[in-house]
Amino acid sequence: MNDIRFPEPVVLKFQATGKRSVASIYEAIECMGQQWPEWARGRSWRAAYRICRDALDGWRSEREARKSFLKAARKAGLLWRDGKLA
Repeated sequence: MNDIRFPEPVVLKFQATGKRSVASIYEAIECMGQQWPEWARGRSWRAAYRICRDALDGWRSEREARKSFLKAARKAGLLWRDGKLA
């Protein structure tokens, strides 16, 4: 299982730890498993986690993984863009 880098990192902002740049699928999985707030682990989180795992195994594309990760981050209110939460 090889890590796959995103073409552009995804920047998140967590209340407890501040900003974090996620630059690869493995980092996204690690972030969702360790830093993601429990209250935000709903359908979009589960889908993103599954799609990212599938991408590492070669079943899904990097594009699908990044897109689902962005959707989960946006739904959780964690996505950081242009100096503000998106």
